[in-house]
Amino acid sequence: MFLERRMASTRGSLRIQGDDNLQSMLVGAVMRKIKSRSWKKQRYFKLQDDGMTIWYKSKKAGNAHSTFSVSDVELVREGHQSEVLLSIADEFPAERCFTVVFRGRRGNLDLVAESADEAQSWIKGMRKLIENLENMGEREKLDQWISDWFKKADKNNDGRMNFKEVQDLLRMMNVDMNEHHAHRLYTMADKSQSGSLEGDEFVLFYKMLTQREDVLRIFQTYSSDGQKLSHGDLEDFLREGQLEGEDVQQHAKELIELHEPSDTAKQLNAMTFDGFLMYLGSAEGGVFNPRRRSVFQDMDQPLCHYFISSSHNTYLMEDQLRGQSSVEGYIRALKRGCRCVEVDCWDGPNGEPIVYHGHTLTSKILFKDVVAAVGSYAFKVSDYPVLLSLENHCSVEQQRVMAQHLDNILGDKLLKNTLDGPAPARLPSPQSLKRKILLKAKKIGGLEDPGLNGAVDESPTDEDEPSELDEESLHRESVRRRVKRSKPRLSQELSDCVVYCKSFHFRSFKHSRVHSKFYEVASFTESKARKLLREAGPEFVRHNARQLTRVYPTGFRADSSNFNPQEMWNAGCQIVALNFQTAGEAMDLNDGLFGQNGGCGFVLKPEFMRDSGEKRFDPETPQTVPDYRPVLLSIQVISGQQLPKVNIKEGSIVDPLVRVEIHGVLLDQARQETRYIENNGFNPVWNDSLVFTLHSPDLALVRFVVEDYDKTSKNDFVGQFALPLTCMQQGYRHIHLLSRDGTSIAPASLFVHVRITDLDQTPADAPE
Repeated sequence: MFLERRMASTRGSLRIQGDDNLQSMLVGAVMRKIKSRSWKKQRYFKLQDDGMTIWYKSKKAGNAHSTFSVSDVELVREGHQSEVLLSIADEFPAERCFTVVFRGRRGNLDLVAESADEAQSWIKGMRKLIENLENMGEREKLDQWISDWFKKADKNNDGRMNFKEVQDLLRMMNVDMNEHHAHRLYTMADKSQSGSLEGDEFVLFYKMLTQREDVLRIFQTYSSDGQKLSHGDLEDFLREGQLEGEDVQQHAKELIELHEPSDTAKQLNAMTFDGFLMYLGSAEGGVFNPRRRSVFQDMDQPLCHYFISSSHNTYLMEDQLRGQSSVEGYIRALKRGCRCVEVDCWDGPNGEPIVYHGHTLTSKILFKDVVAAVGSYAFKVSDYPVLLSLENHCSVEQQRVMAQHLDNILGDKLLKNTLDGPAPARLPSPQSLKRKILLKAKKIGGLEDPGLNGAVDESPTDEDEPSELDEESLHRESVRRRVKRSKPRLSQELSDCVVYCKSFHFRSFKHSRVHSKFYEVASFTESKARKLLREAGPEFVRHNARQLTRVYPTGFRADSSNFNPQEMWNAGCQIVALNFQTAGEAMDLNDGLFGQNGGCGFVLKPEFMRDSGEKRFDPETPQTVPDYRPVLLSIQVISGQQLPKVNIKEGSIVDPLVRVEIHGVLLDQARQETRYIENNGFNPVWNDSLVFTLHSPDLALVRFVVEDYDKTSKNDFVGQFALPLTCMQQGYRHIHLLSRDGTSIAPASLFVHVRITDLDQTPADAPE
């Protein structure tokens, strides 16, 4: 095993040695770090020997330096592809500039090299390192992780570890181990009896430290000889342990071929314990069904039959009072699979419309730059359509400029005409709108009667209402509404850019049933939507089976916090707009829901929410839905692996507990916790069982949260993972935890057993 690890390390070294760009990065270079037009500082950047870490420092900083890991980098953009670098384009040419884009919500790193050749070395070198990392197998990733810990613990860099360094390592790895037990393992691993560990001895120590007794017990339960799983043993495990009912014979064969590292075992058509571990740690052994990760749903239904991943105040990077506006907000949202972005437009200087949060101190960006960013990134992640939700505060003159920019920049991507003739009967499907951008805004007339003598519905929509935070704007709004209605406030050119998504003033569900058109979109604040849901839940669901509805956070959320999107999804609202820049439970649920179906940004609503006829789903009484089938969800939380340290105090060890939350209809909302395990974030074992009854499983999301228990104050967040119940795999599964930002914190995971059983009940005898 150690020889394999050493060979893997050697292969990594050869990859660096055989690449001129990476060799140049190892030497290092002085580059300018750019934060703004006025902030440009020289920094010395260098790739560390591990091929995974970039180190940099200022010449004036003494010994102080900073680092970042290649694993934290999402991509490298070449040239003036950021607002910061665009602002200094007249000073530094594009061929010397590049941007390092980090995962999650971390800010970009904008750099200017001394020459075009040097910039290319770093651009190509960084991309090569990212590619190497992406191509690593699970074993190589674990090798890298072990290597990183070894280097952290080897304080004197002699390639060996004494017992004191091992004790420090255990604390860093978040485990509080009895000193006697730790020394016993240390002595057993010290095969050379030199009093210190090196290379293969450290690997042996690590293997003893990380022995998965929980998985070994399962393996031995199904193994006929205690040494391996024969093909028949593995079939039994898939049938009884993993609760698979399909072709387990073929599946067992595929798993051996894919995950078994031993050629000898493969020839015997068997799986060793190492292969079993690799299978359970893979995507196939994860709790999220990999077959539901790709597009598997019917994409030919009308738009209103889908939940659509949607962003609010997309231009903001922070809060909505003083935060920075940036096209980066659009880029990040679109790259997370968002399919509806918001643009707040106001008159700007020099005849150019600007985007910002009106009547606040948020910074301003050009409308044309937003359109360019949307045009460039709309279809990087998903080919399905993007909705541009326009909040228009511009004069007619600048609206014409907006229309010109939409036409000139987006070209054929902008949908300007209906797909199925002049008088369509329903909304088109995501499939028919692939690679199209739709403008959602006010429109003069409708699809059947464009123009309508130049008249436009002057009734204000919710989006026209000023923020509850701004009393001055209340006055301005009242004055504006006293202006004569005869004065046109919408340019024909901008109106012509709106096809299937016309913003309209919602009066009531009864009025909408009689008068509203299928292409008219209502927008509600969260509070108004909540009120409608309480007063007329079934009618709300019925309305959303025919028309699109957008729900967005109330203006009182000055910190750009989010509401719980689940209650709006329960009503069938498609465009539930969240502040993507704000991490937390709401975005975890959004990522969980839209993690399925290829991450394409569209998720088909359950059948009972797509019928606009007399059959009505009531979120408060889901038992009345046709084909009502409640289920029992049983989750045994078995163990945790390598949970990260969250308390920065030296010597502090995590006391982890796991909370399982059910987000769905009101009757299904629930949360249960395991007990906490004292002083062990490395390999805690709970074996606690949690059971939930779900009345509307098609709408339920399951969220796993790990916290560091604190009896004196609020628990600290450790990690989380959310997914739809319909995407859960049964059986023994690993849950690979994510950070607050939704990025991986590998190798941190939970090991659970999941069972989902039907409750054969009628509405009359359903549980309270």
